[in-house]
Amino acid sequence: MGIEGVNSRIAEIQSRIIALQTQQATTTSARATSTQGSFASHLQGAIASTAPAGKTTYKLNSKGVPEDLAAYGNGKIPETALGRVGNTGHKLWAPAAESLNGMIEDARRDGVEIGITDSYRPYAEQVDLARRKGLYSQGGLAAKPGTSEHGWGMATDLDLNAKALAWMRKNAGNYGFVENVARESWHWAYRPPT
Repeated sequence: MGIEGVNSRIAEIQSRIIALQTQQATTTSARATSTQGSFASHLQGAIASTAPAGKTTYKLNSKGVPEDLAAYGNGKIPETALGRVGNTGHKLWAPAAESLNGMIEDARRDGVEIGITDSYRPYAEQVDLARRKGLYSQGGLAAKPGTSEHGWGMATDLDLNAKALAWMRKNAGNYGFVENVARESWHWAYRPPT
């Protein structure tokens, strides 16, 4: 196992730790709010309800990608670092999926339906998309394979009617999502907290 293999293994372990921390924070919050009794449990519940669940900060590389995620490589993110978007077959980097799920649920409570048409793209899918739709730099719709935000599991393409698009433009930033491709109002990228 060379240095690349060691780095990959370290990144995988870091992602598992993040997933466990997120799971633990959610479980702790649920326990705290359902526990009756001591002042400490009520205080813990109050603190948990004011802090975003599973909110962690990330050290980003020069391209805005969390360093532990970048260790895998674009389009090479393992299943253990991905999270499911709702009950769809779509997946994103686990923190992005968690945030997107919360955003979709909150939009639904506001009477807004947000659909999803694309998410994490493995490298082979990026190559195929570039072949079929052309490179963005040449007027097409695809990023150069290996550079796509979808390849980091940090971008999603959403199915948005006019009401949903207006809701996204007003609220998406609260969930870490930004509209960052001028010609693609459906493309929303996740910006993790730093």
